[in-house]
Amino acid sequence: MTLPGRKAPSGASGVRRWVVTIVASVLALVLTLVVISLSGGSSLPRTSLQDYLPVRVTGLGKLSSSEHADGNTSGTAIGEESLRGGREPAVEQNGQVGDVSSGEPSSITGKIESKEPDPAASGNAASTPDEDSSNGESQKAEQEADSCLNCTGTCDLYQGKWVLDSAGPVYTNNSCPIITQMQNCQGNGRPDKEYENWRWKPEECVLPRFDARKFLELMRGKTLAFVGDSVARNQMESLVCLLWQVDVPQNRGNKRMHKWLFKSTSTTIARVWSSWLVHRSNEAVGIAPKGIDKVFLDVPDETFMEFLPRFDVLVLSSGHWFAKRSAYVLNGNVVGGQLWWPRQAGKMQMNNVDAFGVSVETCLTAVATNPNFTGLAIVRTWSPDHYEGGAWNSGGSCTGKVKPLDEVVRNGFTDAMYGKQVEGFRKAVKNAGQHGSRLKLMDITEPFAFRADGHPGPYRSPDPNKKTQRGPDGKPPPQDCLHWCMPGPVDTWNEMLLEIIRREFEKNRS
Repeated sequence: MTLPGRKAPSGASGVRRWVVTIVASVLALVLTLVVISLSGGSSLPRTSLQDYLPVRVTGLGKLSSSEHADGNTSGTAIGEESLRGGREPAVEQNGQVGDVSSGEPSSITGKIESKEPDPAASGNAASTPDEDSSNGESQKAEQEADSCLNCTGTCDLYQGKWVLDSAGPVYTNNSCPIITQMQNCQGNGRPDKEYENWRWKPEECVLPRFDARKFLELMRGKTLAFVGDSVARNQMESLVCLLWQVDVPQNRGNKRMHKWLFKSTSTTIARVWSSWLVHRSNEAVGIAPKGIDKVFLDVPDETFMEFLPRFDVLVLSSGHWFAKRSAYVLNGNVVGGQLWWPRQAGKMQMNNVDAFGVSVETCLTAVATNPNFTGLAIVRTWSPDHYEGGAWNSGGSCTGKVKPLDEVVRNGFTDAMYGKQVEGFRKAVKNAGQHGSRLKLMDITEPFAFRADGHPGPYRSPDPNKKTQRGPDGKPPPQDCLHWCMPGPVDTWNEMLLEIIRREFEKNRS
């Protein structure tokens, strides 16, 4: 055999030289390959055979503008993060940075693995996004909830949109007997019901439908307390109604603390009234006479602080009473007021917005640093109202709102109060030092700014003769555009609450 381009020599000695040349060439080639393979600068990246195989994208990885049951709304194929070679970007939530990925990306082994759980594991038949909805919206909602088993632990619950879910609410106004009459919109004759069927869908994951049994199990032997005003009561009643569907509770409350005991897991849901979350008095202080509410901005409300060690989870909310007539006291001095201030006192040092921020910092700092409180304190942010054409006491109206707004109409007072609340929260976290981790922010303000349809409006009582439409002079009827219908959007607060508790408890166990 002759190498290409070379002529074989003649004779025996020529044959020997030819063989030696062949052997030397082969050895040189082998040595060259060895050197190349050992050279770091010339090496190929580590690969496997499967890395060269075609990638097969499953149905769940199809690019589509439709919303799939996995909660992916970005138009990015499920698993595409793996092709980009890294985890998803970190996001900031409640002042802490967390990774939005639930784990390392799936390796590419012939196909891109979906982040959904195996349908067979739950006994459900596999389906693709292209299938029709013949099984109904209810089944779709449950599939979406199941997909959240692989939701990320730090996904931002508060960025998303409202989507219509015909599965409807977990309870009705007839299946829960404790709804305050003013929030019983269907019982008060509200003619539309679509406001009950909108669900909040975060951008990066799925917020599961409320699972009462899961909540009770997480809170086994524990107490959760709502502290605040009537909007806090609104949320407490929503939670009790949600739980009522699986376990009828016993009323164990009194005038100082409303309590409901769910005996199946010895779980207690409590509520303590606290209008401002800080100390209040009617006694005369300085220039503020007896009779007017004095709000001591630097003294936490002893009413609930007395009970604090009993609570495992505390949900705090306040702010709306800062619109009422009151005087503000700081360091023993009257520094401002709302709907009250004597002319001879000169200029106020503090208005109601700034006073609210100070009260939040005071209350949260006291909670987080209390040596006898080892639980979790969740601050529910400002609940937006939707009075148009006036305030709550000057002819404001939300009559006729039957679906979420397409665009939020900015409310300067809401934005200011929300900003002060978040500022007070951050200061409290800093003040508390290592105990600041006990404080969590449940940031509902922006999502619920869209829900002008969720208030009772003029349907505040069962009176058949009540006015529900504007009069001939164009004036709206008396109405409530602050509290929330039950069932209604307020139930979503407790879906978020359950998710926060689940994340926190699972983090503590790990």
